[in-house]
Amino acid sequence: MNRPIFFTALALILLLGGLPMFDSAYALRIGTFACMYAIMSVSWTVIGGFAGYPSFATAAFFGFGAYCGGVLLGKGWPLLATVGAAGALAFAGALLLGIVLLRLRGHYFAIASLAVAEVLRELTNAATDLTGGGMGLNIPLAVTGSGSVMGEASFFYWSMWTLLLVTFVVVWRIQVSKLGFGLSCIKQNETAADMIGVNATLYKSSAFAFSGVFVAMAGVLYAAWVHYIEPPDVFDVLFAVKPIVMALLGGLGSPAGAVLGAFAFLAIEETVWRNYLQIHSGVLGLLVVLLLLFLPNGLMSLSKRLRLTGARNG
Repeated sequence: MNRPIFFTALALILLLGGLPMFDSAYALRIGTFACMYAIMSVSWTVIGGFAGYPSFATAAFFGFGAYCGGVLLGKGWPLLATVGAAGALAFAGALLLGIVLLRLRGHYFAIASLAVAEVLRELTNAATDLTGGGMGLNIPLAVTGSGSVMGEASFFYWSMWTLLLVTFVVVWRIQVSKLGFGLSCIKQNETAADMIGVNATLYKSSAFAFSGVFVAMAGVLYAAWVHYIEPPDVFDVLFAVKPIVMALLGGLGSPAGAVLGAFAFLAIEETVWRNYLQIHSGVLGLLVVLLLLFLPNGLMSLSKRLRLTGARNG
């Protein structure tokens, strides 16, 4: 583990907690999205970075959490209980689904994981009585302190920030645990891992479950925050692609790198959106490709390069 990068990422998360001091709804909005992106990226790292399985199921977990939250909140459930219920259901469902999907490898697994979001989208469209189908789902206001615009913005910012902190700590603990070691063995050589006693099916399914639980919780908070969701919004394929790009941008296989990549990606995205509105998607894609070409090991490689440069100059 790269300790300087780890503590830098942790410091950035803690510094992000100072955003409410600016008393700006825009700053809180950006901060909330930064936390949400980082949750997705860090969560994806468990299955994609530690185990080496290219999962595109993040959109499925996010959409499931959003609709689970929308339905339960509509039935009068408190927000905290809804977040917990969605996380538990996502964990259990991903654990069972992982036993089946993770028998596939490489691009076969990638395609299968991407199909999960499409299946859930179609089921959501079909269950009109429960989810509103293609018409979307209106979500009642959650309890948000003062009830003002700034009060609500602060509430959801702190909720997403807290979830990011929990996600980061849990994934870091997974990395240094027996599970993390087993996943590292599977990534290097799954056949050899089986031979030394690693239960590959259990380890991979657990990783898949951990990659979904916090994303589903973030989906609940997002749904309660925006008050209205529809299938194309929460099951957007970009939610499957962005976490991978952010993890690669920060440094594959590191929760700290995933946080740095998420923050960097959002900064680039916002800058491009402001200055190149008509062609923002193309410009954003070009910038990301250039960054990945010149920083193939992500932002984490910068510290190593700086140390090497300093050693040469010294």
